[in-house]
Amino acid sequence: MLLPSLRTLVSCGCRNAGRGFQQSNRTPHLRQWLAKRSQHSITAEAGANTAPATVPNAATNRILGRWLLGCSGLVVGAVVLGGVTRLTESGLSMVDWHLVREMKPPQTRAEWEAEFAKYRQFPEFKIMNHDMTLPEFKFIFYMEWGHRMWGRLVGLAYVLPTIYFWKKGYFNRSMKGRALGLCGFVFFQGLLGWYMVKSGLEEKPESYDVPRVSQYRLSAHLGSALLLYCASLWTGLTLMVEPHKLANTKRLNQLRRFAKGTVGLVFLTALSGAFVAGLDAGLVYNSFPLMGDRWIPDDLLAFSPTLKNFFENPTTVQFDHRVLAISSLTAITGLYMFSRRMMLPRRAKIAISCLTAMAYAQVALGISTLLLYVPTPLAATHQSGSVALLSLAIWVLAELRKVAK
Repeated sequence: MLLPSLRTLVSCGCRNAGRGFQQSNRTPHLRQWLAKRSQHSITAEAGANTAPATVPNAATNRILGRWLLGCSGLVVGAVVLGGVTRLTESGLSMVDWHLVREMKPPQTRAEWEAEFAKYRQFPEFKIMNHDMTLPEFKFIFYMEWGHRMWGRLVGLAYVLPTIYFWKKGYFNRSMKGRALGLCGFVFFQGLLGWYMVKSGLEEKPESYDVPRVSQYRLSAHLGSALLLYCASLWTGLTLMVEPHKLANTKRLNQLRRFAKGTVGLVFLTALSGAFVAGLDAGLVYNSFPLMGDRWIPDDLLAFSPTLKNFFENPTTVQFDHRVLAISSLTAITGLYMFSRRMMLPRRAKIAISCLTAMAYAQVALGISTLLLYVPTPLAATHQSGSVALLSLAIWVLAELRKVAK
């Protein structure tokens, strides 16, 4: 009885299983729907566990860093072009300042004659260029026009990307303040440039000297351009270059302080060069290391009061620039020797080595410019070298900066 019952039960189970299998074969859409639903559930869970990308982030910081490095390069171009404009005595050729109207230079003969007629009313033509021809005027006009147009390009390079990046959310709170500060400084720099030019257009009946811009305003114009450049370069480097994880030892902190002092000294030396250019002090004593036949010339403190000599006496201004240049070279050499006794990352060592090599090249350029009576190509190279030296000094600071906690 038991055996026949088991056979019956097994055969019924097999038939039912066969019908179920055949029925499942007739519903493939059901299996596909279940598989897709399972896949969608897994994807949804994975998406829920993944945090959305935030802005700003490392990628946007690199974009901002490249932008600011590009802007700092444009500022360098403006500084170099401004130096050449000063050396070719072209800065007083445009006697008006209009933000938009002067962007188009004179086109016809009548327009050039009208522009030349305005220039002839000012002291530079009356005292120094009274025999200048129209083609010669066109040369100095285009030099100054190119410098002003480059300044406008710098302004656009700061302002337009700032608006775009602000709308895209690339700026954090700190970067918003920096961007606004840089843009405001660009506008201030343009106004300061015109304020400087005005000083060379003023009539000075009591003076028979060659008309030139005020050395104070020239130094302020150059100094503000260098500050804009340093701020842009430093911010760009800190956004792009990852800081080294260095142990904050006593010697490393000393090296950092040494590097900061060196940057300040290099900046001050470059700024003193503006006083040299403003007073044509490079043509006073064209010998080195002596000034004439003395270490300290007799007319070093010829003006009264004494403080006036440091800003208006060409002999004192050249003497100060020499002292500052030698001090900068000594400080950079000391920085190099001090760093050699420390374990620093390879990139930081390269930066310090480049700074040292550039310092010696810059001093050699300065001496050559002096001995050859300030030829324009060499003087322009020397002025460009000061910006390159300052750039390398800032790079050293960026490599030695502390890791943000």
